[in-house]
Amino acid sequence: MSLENLSRDFLRVCEEAAIEAARTMGQGKRKYSDHVAVEAMRKAMDRLPMRGTVVIGEGERDEAPMLFIGEKVGRGGAEDAEVDIAVDPLEGTNLCATGSPGAIAVLAAANRGGLLHAPDCYMEKIIVGPSARNAIDIDASPSDNLKAIARSLGRDVDDLVVIVLDRPRHEKLITDIREAGARIKLIGDGDLSAGIAAAVRGTNVHAVMGTGGAPEGVLAAAALRCLNGGMQGRLVLTKEGQEERMRKMGISDLKRVYTERDLAPGPDILFVASGVTDGAFMRGVRFFGGGHRVSSLMMLRNERLIRFVDSVHTEEGADIVVEF
Repeated sequence: MSLENLSRDFLRVCEEAAIEAARTMGQGKRKYSDHVAVEAMRKAMDRLPMRGTVVIGEGERDEAPMLFIGEKVGRGGAEDAEVDIAVDPLEGTNLCATGSPGAIAVLAAANRGGLLHAPDCYMEKIIVGPSARNAIDIDASPSDNLKAIARSLGRDVDDLVVIVLDRPRHEKLITDIREAGARIKLIGDGDLSAGIAAAVRGTNVHAVMGTGGAPEGVLAAAALRCLNGGMQGRLVLTKEGQEERMRKMGISDLKRVYTERDLAPGPDILFVASGVTDGAFMRGVRFFGGGHRVSSLMMLRNERLIRFVDSVHTEEGADIVVEF
């Protein structure tokens, strides 16, 4: 079975995670919001006709009771497709807890071996759209990269908008970008959504720079493969024991620069995201008498398909009011 045949099922997986997370929106319970999204996503995936392996999940087995790295999901029938899966059941847990824009439920799927089995560590990243994908160099200075991006887009550096996570570790990066003349949009969470925005014309986002999660880097790479965007990333060690963990996972070159094709090499890639709170591409889950409405983005690389999906789920026995 191809990923195209499973695409509607995976869409439902993201929708269910988004719905359960949205029920906790604004309650200030970040961990609880993530917990209900994880449980909903795992339960939905276990109904699917596949032999799935979580290669990007909520952490190691001892740290994550559900959707841990290496967990098997799906019905597991002998004739079912083998699928590697990367998940972030709730990207932007703080955003959901505070009711802020940009929280999403997201997953990527590929044929076996089609997604890098990345460790749960940090990754230095630079993400751009199709026009600048061959112009960036993660070892170059922010100024040189911004000049190259500007040339690729046929504009000046001071026309560019760069998204950076608002973290103390980015103090020098932020200074360098400002000195180069580009404008900055600082975000508290959600660098995956930012990466998608950088690859889409008309969002007024031209690049993402800085250090974020490696798992989110693989998810971003899967989306970029579908959007023709470009990315370079390098794993960053921050904790004791991470180097040994990486080597056990088969990562021998700890200084390697990965592109989107290295992180998501599979020819058959599916990317799905559903809005939890309102964002740039998707509205958050809306509840009404007798049902709820979910906005999602689904992309299939092989089909060159990008689909925006607006789903209304109704409950039996109630008066249905569908708001447009």
